Amino acid sequence: MIYKYKGFNSQGKKEKGTIEAASLEEVKLKLKARSVLYESIKEETPSFFKSFQNRRASVIPNKVLINLSREIAAYIRSGMTIVSTTKLLANQYKGDKRTALFLSTVGTYLDEGKSFHAALDTQNIYTLPHFYKQSVKVSEERGVMEVVLVELARFMKEQERLNKEVGSAMFYPGFMILVALGAISFMFAVVVPRITDIFKQMKQDLPPITEVVIGIGDFMGANFQLMGIILVLFVIAFSYLMKNVPAFKYGFDTLALKVPLFGEIIQKSELGRFAYMNALLIRSGVPMVQSINLSSQILKNSVISGILQKAAKKVVEGSKLSSALASSEDIVGIGFIQSIALGEETSNVPDVLSNVAELYFEDNKDKIGILLSLMEPMLMLLVGGVIGAIVIAMLLPIFSMNVG
Repeated sequence: MIYKYKGFNSQGKKEKGTIEAASLEEVKLKLKARSVLYESIKEETPSFFKSFQNRRASVIPNKVLINLSREIAAYIRSGMTIVSTTKLLANQYKGDKRTALFLSTVGTYLDEGKSFHAALDTQNIYTLPHFYKQSVKVSEERGVMEVVLVELARFMKEQERLNKEVGSAMFYPGFMILVALGAISFMFAVVVPRITDIFKQMKQDLPPITEVVIGIGDFMGANFQLMGIILVLFVIAFSYLMKNVPAFKYGFDTLALKVPLFGEIIQKSELGRFAYMNALLIRSGVPMVQSINLSSQILKNSVISGILQKAAKKVVEGSKLSSALASSEDIVGIGFIQSIALGEETSNVPDVLSNVAELYFEDNKDKIGILLSLMEPMLMLLVGGVIGAIVIAMLLPIFSMNVG
């Protein structure tokens, strides 16, 4: 729960803010630990809209996490403690109330003696990625947290850049698809029924193509709302199954990898992310097994993630990573396995993984560019073909009347 408080700090100045706690007594203890003499404490009761907004904003924004990671690493390197760092940052982020509350809450847990990882895991202001918290835990235990935080920020920044490039490239085709669907729906739902009324009044025999188009138009006109409801329910059901039914997600991910061209793009995207993250963690001093487990957790495809996690278990038993992946050559590819084997032989796995990641990202960029360049004329042909067929179907009876 979130509580609002007003009071005076140790310097006698007025202070007010919000604090996260399970009960009123806990709030009082936390304020006492911060040397704040409180005047009033009230539980915050947000409106329905604000509650909905908070739920929507529960995942920490990527940009905020990147900036915080860099700033925390910089302050720790300068000699500041993690407790002092979080308090300083909480003051700097006063303009962003949610982030300031997140930092002050983490600082409070640190004052109570928790580790930085435990403080991040305990707070519920923001939801942080699992791989991020686990990376902090491992780096904190090994005393290289500032190094890992910088590398994590670099990784997330690179991923954000790649996502923006793909998003901007997909905008035009996506817009074209929406326009095409709108135009075709308008033709079937509005134009075709009006012309159909004319044909019905004339009681003329219609060509087969015209009857098909009229049938589709009648169906869409009569069931337009039902089709919309079915589409919405399908999207909701699909999202629920992907999030809550592992077997369904695994089956979908397996199918996705088998789709021509798209499957190869997904494979190289996932392996590239794994290689990039694994290289960063190994360079930061994280052991191989832990770096494999942490890197596999950032992947979206459960098939590839599962293969890498099983490989990590074999590495614990004494196998090399390349040998552990050999049985999954059809999924991860022989090139990826041979690259890792080369790195293991030369004791230079991080550099090899970095090169593989860069190669895969560039290869995917080229493939996506080719795919998008092919999609544009294909969409134009498809939309033109459908609309042309509708126009021909409507004109044929008119031509036959003129001939008759």
